[in-house]
Amino acid sequence: MIGIGDNGAAGLLPQYIEWIEQCDLLVGGERHLAFFPNFTKEKKVIKAGINTLVNELHHETRKVVILVSGDPLFYGLGSVLAKKLQIEIYPYTSSVQLAFSKMQESWQDAYITSLHGRSIKGFAQKIDGRKKIAVLTDETNSPQAIARYLTYYGMTEYDAFIAENLQGEDERCRFMSLEEMKLASFSPLNVVILKQRHEIKRSTIGIPDEAFHQRKPDKGLITKKEIRVLCLQELQLQEDSIVWDIGTCTGSVAIEAAKIAREGAVYAIEKNEIDLENCLLNQAKHRTDFTAVLGKAPERLDEFPNPNAIFIGGNGGNMERLLRICIERLQTGGRLQWDI
Repeated sequence: MIGIGDNGAAGLLPQYIEWIEQCDLLVGGERHLAFFPNFTKEKKVIKAGINTLVNELHHETRKVVILVSGDPLFYGLGSVLAKKLQIEIYPYTSSVQLAFSKMQESWQDAYITSLHGRSIKGFAQKIDGRKKIAVLTDETNSPQAIARYLTYYGMTEYDAFIAENLQGEDERCRFMSLEEMKLASFSPLNVVILKQRHEIKRSTIGIPDEAFHQRKPDKGLITKKEIRVLCLQELQLQEDSIVWDIGTCTGSVAIEAAKIAREGAVYAIEKNEIDLENCLLNQAKHRTDFTAVLGKAPERLDEFPNPNAIFIGGNGGNMERLLRICIERLQTGGRLQWDI
């Protein structure tokens, strides 16, 4: 498996060119295969359905070269195929490395993530407080969409550097504000780098009660800070925990859980529509983005993945059935905290 850039064969070592010329089967995306118009043996385009490709290559006895963008082990096909096939991997420079070089910015301290083919859900808490972030994008999670998302969550301390078509004929690199990025157009092949203009500290555990939107005039429907901190401690959340918050109300527990488990996911349910609206407002205010649905548990819990931790802050009755379902769904070693 050979990594390749948008400059095609011109960026490859002579040894790699020789291997490509001598192979019997050249595999890659249409864009990669087009870099070798004079290759006369068999070509195979990688399409959807990796399992089919794996099965075909598993029985292949000829010399095969697979072309993959950049570093095949960096959010690439290499990490999948290496687990299923005996292959040798020869990386090219990754798109993120190229983007930082164009920006003339060091990147050993950067947080790197991919939104390519993935949901943007949870992106806010993942990057909150980070000084430098590189993002792999796609047509849905485009630079414009990222700019709108950051603005909604009040993360306007970031400016952006967008690198498009790196090493290709149409390469273009630009510094932009989020407002400029919302209105601009971009090539589908791009990397976004976000950098803070000024440092923003993440809030620590124990957000003051008055910092949350609450139902008026019936204030008090919130898990108080002191209880909240103790409950979160008892849940023993990890950075990648899957958390349920049942009866989330203002979302105070879910929000603080999302800040702890920012590489995991939080799922909240609330039976009162007004309280759910406050929960959504609080998410935006406190830079957390998690799934919050309207419903009376245990209804709709089947929409959530099995959790590592469950917090029950409120229920609408039928507690016996709710507890039974929670215990059945809780992952091995998981913890359940009931605020009574």
